[in-house]
This record gives sequence, C-alpha cells and structure tokens, in this order.
Amino acid sequence: MSQFDASAFLKTLTHQPGVYRMYNEAGDVIYVGKAKNLKKRVSSYFKQTVDSPKTKALVSQIAQMDVTVVNSETEAFLLENNFIKKYRPRYNVLLRDDKSYPFIFLSDHEHPRLSFHRGPQKKKGEYFGPYPSAWAVRESLRSMQKLFPVRQCEDSYYRARSRPCLQYQMQRCSAPCVKGYVSDDEYAEQVQWVRLFLKGKNQQVINSLVEKMEKASEQLNFEAAARYRDQINALRKVQERQWVAGTQDEMDIFGFAFKGSMACIQVMFIRDSQLLGSKAFFPKVPSTATEDEIFEAFLLQFYLAGNKVIPKQIVLPKALSDETAIADLLSQEANYRVKLFKGAREEKRQYLQLAQANALNALEAQYGQQKSVFARYIDLEAALEWENPIQRMECFDISHTSGQQTVASCVVFNREGPLKSDYRRYNIDGITPGDDYAAMAQALARRYKNVQDAEKIPDILFIDGGKGQLSQAEQFFEEWPHDKKPLLIGVAKGTTRKPGLETLILADTHDTIPMNADRPALHLIQHIRDESHRFAISGHRNRRQKVKTTSTLESIPGIGAKRRQSLIKYMGGLQGLKKASKGEIASVPGISEELADIIYDHLHN
Repeated sequence: MSQFDASAFLKTLTHQPGVYRMYNEAGDVIYVGKAKNLKKRVSSYFKQTVDSPKTKALVSQIAQMDVTVVNSETEAFLLENNFIKKYRPRYNVLLRDDKSYPFIFLSDHEHPRLSFHRGPQKKKGEYFGPYPSAWAVRESLRSMQKLFPVRQCEDSYYRARSRPCLQYQMQRCSAPCVKGYVSDDEYAEQVQWVRLFLKGKNQQVINSLVEKMEKASEQLNFEAAARYRDQINALRKVQERQWVAGTQDEMDIFGFAFKGSMACIQVMFIRDSQLLGSKAFFPKVPSTATEDEIFEAFLLQFYLAGNKVIPKQIVLPKALSDETAIADLLSQEANYRVKLFKGAREEKRQYLQLAQANALNALEAQYGQQKSVFARYIDLEAALEWENPIQRMECFDISHTSGQQTVASCVVFNREGPLKSDYRRYNIDGITPGDDYAAMAQALARRYKNVQDAEKIPDILFIDGGKGQLSQAEQFFEEWPHDKKPLLIGVAKGTTRKPGLETLILADTHDTIPMNADRPALHLIQHIRDESHRFAISGHRNRRQKVKTTSTLESIPGIGAKRRQSLIKYMGGLQGLKKASKGEIASVPGISEELADIIYDHLHN
C-alpha cells in the first residue's frame, strides 16, 4: 500500500470550514468529517503525538484525501450528512434506519377519512404524530374504530358503496357513504371528537359526550344515550392506559447506553402532551468512535438524513461539541426555534431517566442476543470445519399460489444476525407457472449476475429446497468468474416439516450434513431459512393483493389514467360502471361509442 503524503496535502489546505473525505487504496470512502477549520482539524490526524490506537488504525488506511470548502459550519453539517448517507463509510457512525416516521392522517373531505400516512405531507388534511412504528399507528387506528365511528376505508371503496359495509354492522363506522344513516352534522361532530382525542384532549371529549348523554336522556332517547355511555366508558379505559402524560406539548427525549462495541439510542416522542411511544436504535459503531461522537453523529443523521419531524424541544443525555451551532442548524431545518435541554428540570429529568432506563434495557437484550448469534456462528464453523470466520450468509426461497404471482426472496445474515438493508425480493415472470426450479434459476441470475464487490458474495448460500433447487445453484456457479465462490447448501424440510428434522445437502457430492436438533448451528440455519420464507411470503402476498386491487379498467386498450378517472367519477365507481349500459358509458366525456363498446365487452366477457 502506497503511503499517503500528508505533509504535501496539508501545505495547500485552507483554513476555511468544510468537509473532508478519506479514501483507502481501493478508492472507497472510509471516513467523512466536518471542520470549522479544515487545516487545523485534518492536521490533528497526522501529528507525531497521536496516542489513540483507534485514530492510528484509521490513518493507516488512508491512501487519498479530498476536501469540499463551504461557506459556514451549518453547510458543513449538512454536507457531511449527505456524504455519509451517500458513501456509508466504514469508520463513520451509521444510522441503519433512516425511514420517515408514520402519522395518522385525517383527510379534508366532506366526510373525512382516518388513515395511515408515511412520507411527504402533501395531501390536504391534518397529520397527527409522529408515531414510533407502523404497528403503533395501526394499533391506534384500531382503537379509534372502537371509539369513534369515523370511516377508515379507501376513497374508491367509499364512493362505490350503495349500502353499508361490515364495519357499520360492527358499529365501527357510521356509514357516511350511504344517505340516511348519519347526518353531516353528526358525522362532523364525531370527526371533531377524533381531532380533540388525537390532540390529547380526552377529558374535553368525555365532557362533551356526558352532555350529549344527559340531553338524550332528558329527551327520552335512551338508545342514543346508551351509545354515548358506551363511548364514554371506552374512552375512560383508553385514558387509564395512557398513564404517561405531562405538560410538554412537543418534545423528543433521547436515552443513550454503550457496552462493548455496541450502542443503543432510545428516542421517546411526545406530541400534544402525550407519549406516543419510543423506539430503540442500534447504529453501526466503528472502533474509532468515542461515546460522545457516537451520540452526536446519530443525532445529526436522525434529523437530517431522513424525512423526520424536528420538535421544538429536544432533551439530550450528553453534551454536544458545539451545541449552539447544532441548535441553529436544527432550527434552520425546522423553520422555527429548536431548543436543546439537558433534562435538569423535574419533568424533563423524569422523561430522561425513563429514556435512559429503556436504552439500557434494550442494549442488554440486544447484547444477549448478539452473544447467542455469535455462539451459533462458532458452532456452525465447527460443524462445517470452516477455517476463517463466516462473515456473510444468504438464503433463497420461492413463494407463489398455484404458480401465480411468484416471488423469490434473498435474505442476508452477517455475524450480528439479519442484515435487512441487503434483503432483496424478485418478481419472477416469463416461466412456466409453478416451475420452482426455473424461478430459482432466474432469482440467482438476477442476484449474482453483475456482482462486483467481493464483500457482497456470501461465504455460504443456503437454498430452501431439495436437490432440484440446489442443482439450479450448482449450474449457475459452474461458470462463476470470481475467485470467491460460496459454499452451497440445500435445506430440505423433513417428512413432517417439523423443525429439527431438516436435511442439509452439500452441493456437488449431495452428501448430507448430520446435525442434532438441539445444536446451535442448526438453530442458525433454521433462523435464516425461516426469515427467507417469511420475506418471500410477505412479498408474494403484496403482489397478489396488488393484482386484486388493480382496477380492471387498466387492462382495457385505449383507457388511460384520465379516462379511467372520468369513468369512475361519472359512473359512481367500478360497480356503477359494470351496471351501466353502452349508451350510458358513451355519455361520459372523452368516451366515444366505439370505445364504450370495447369497455362494455371487456367488463362483461
């Protein structure tokens, strides 16, 4: 490896703020950093008196460096995060989950709809959240159905109704889609209660319901009074479960725990004085990072790298290197003032302690799981007489229903367990329906045909199936151009498909690998096989559902998006269109008599 000439590089380096990138001999970015003063910061890596072995390990890998000069420290923060997201350098702290958080969305319709929302907030309506997970939103929506009879159905379904659906029969919707079941004023009142409830004003909702119940009783409308009474009881039960409540309107609280080479950051979300939930993160931590660097890098990536909502108050477990600059940066991104707190005051301190306790518990659980996974890898290496540590394993599975909507899955495990960022699904087309062998051959070709990075080639490739599926992998790797070739193992289910009775088949010889049912190595193989099975089935179900929900109009030649929209609008939905005559279809703007004939024939043949 050629030695990087640091002195020559530093001679011409500017004192301005900017971002620097370090490359290894292969040309990969291994570290990205920011600096108020580039020359001062970069010089610190190459001093004779650098004592940290971690920094020395990083510097020894440098073959080249470059810098990007910016106008301010704020720009440096932003550019650094953009580069980290782009290059995923091995010596930077990396946030593994940069997805945006889900919200509950209340639409701006005549009869508003409650629904799950993730992504840009472009639709007209109100957004409540963020919630820590999709599960938390769906659980809240299920609870809302029992409390308030506000519709949650898709707009297309709502417009096509001619009579109430099952949700009305279950008393979970007031059927605003059909006239005569609920007045606009009554529905608007329920929507207002939903709005107040989601803003944490439960008692105000209960008080309104009590007034309604008493008024209905006075008017001898005992059926309506009973409905209000049941709503009040259900709301009180929900209120009892929401025991964590305070006076903070909008705040995120961070907890931090570190053990060995693993860090856990717990984030708690408070909106409208309610704790909406929390989520634990386990960022990828390089050996060169200190605890303070880990937390600061995570915080910036958390708010800058994804589509996250920045709250007005953030409670921190650790001091930041430049708190004022970071607060200004977050304020600039949020377009309002963001305050950072250390959790010294009573209520914030209680929340911080709770976040810290959750972070520690989550870290202990993850640490124990990692030890278990590590032990399973050691046992698998012993069973296979593997000389070097197994770094990467992959497993393929095929899922379909009677040969239709076939999906292949590829899941990846490293020494920490599932590596979900590298999971892949493949929609299989152009084969004889039900031909699992051809499906496996196509999936393997698409996964490995253009692979360049040796680190992406697995040490072991598991094929869920017997000798037939395994033979497809053998044929594919016969002309493998790379030096590294994975060990191929087929995982055939036992006669009763019971865990522990699997047959492990080695490629080429087709010898079986004997392994007791209680062996940790077999548990690891079962884990990756089950994960590939789960991932394939979920992909197949999604594809099958998409086919079900795709409008039959999309397959009619000459019918584009605008004409489909006009037909649905003027005919009152797909069901109304199916009942329409050719003349009625031809009366829709943009639809000729010839096209009406085609549409009618397509829908009725």
